[in-house]
Order: sequence, then C-alpha cells, then structure tokens
Amino acid sequence: MKLIAGLGNPGRAYAATRHNIGFMVVDRLAADYGIGVERSKFNARFGRGTIEGRAVILAKPQAYMNRSGLPLSQLTRFFKIPCTDLIVIHDDMDIAFGRIKIKQKGGSGGHKGIRSLREAFGDDRFVRVRVGVGRPTAHQDAADYVLANFSPAERRMLDEVIAQAREAVVTILREGAQVAMNRFNGLNTLRSG
Repeated sequence: MKLIAGLGNPGRAYAATRHNIGFMVVDRLAADYGIGVERSKFNARFGRGTIEGRAVILAKPQAYMNRSGLPLSQLTRFFKIPCTDLIVIHDDMDIAFGRIKIKQKGGSGGHKGIRSLREAFGDDRFVRVRVGVGRPTAHQDAADYVLANFSPAERRMLDEVIAQAREAVVTILREGAQVAMNRFNGLNTLRSG
C-alpha cells in the first residue's frame, strides 16, 4: 500500500493559495478515482481506495504545513506503511510555475513541510512530487508569496498543472519513481510554454 499525501494548510482562507497545491492534487486524485478523503485520524484527513490497481491511502495533514510530519508519520505507523512507500506532493518555489520535478530522497530545500517530514520520520527516502509555483519578486516576502492565491494568469493554467501532477503520481504508482522522473523532470507541463 502507498500513502499519497498532499501538503498544505487547512481552512478556507488557504484553500486557493500556492502553498496548497499538494491538497489540490490529492483532491483531483480523489475525484478521479472515487476515493473519499473524509476520515479523520492523527490530525489528518484521509481515505482508502485503489489507483491503477494499487491500494492507496490519500491524505491531507491538518496540522499546518510546518507540522505536517507528525500526522503523516502516525498514519504510516498505524497502517504499517514504510517511509519508502510515501509519496508527498508539495509546492516548490525553486521550480518555475508549470513544471514538475520528482525526487526520491534528499534534503528539504528550505521547504518547512518537507523538513517536518524528515524530522518526524528520521528518514528522507520518501518520493516527492515537487510542483513549481515560481519565485516571488525581489520585493516580495517568500512566506507572503506562497500564502497568496495564484495570479489570474496562473489560475487559467492551474487545472492543467494539477492534471499533470496527478499524472506524475499515477506514473509513479504504475511504473515506478525512476520512470516518472525520466518522463516529468524538466518537462514544461504547459502546452503554451
């Protein structure tokens, strides 16, 4: 069984922000594969189902981004899922909007949600689907940028970005992380770009 977790912040105020793209991708997977993400345990919302014949749990930690690690580590322990079977979807300012990069292990890259996971698990061997949200301008605070809603231009393309991130997760499940990395890393997911 794989645990697929989107990172984000709970609550309506954060629902459409750049920081919540992980939640958005999990919501798309849930809708496409008929998996309800309504159960609550360990300060996370989750649901069980199958994607491409693979048993999965879709999860959205509700402890805010910076404390995502504890709910997910508790869920993996409860369901006896090793860290290596965790797929985490999150925003990344170091990647241009419209691009996706898959990574199998490594540091946090300054992402506080990933830092929280590494601390909670004591391990970094989980797969990350990094969804580019681009960088703020020189005069814009990074925290304000990720907690802001997507721009109108970005919103017009957001559905396509979410669809491509969803496809990256499905590829990982179907063909493995290495195949997905070869297919998606460096690819501009936007047809117009």
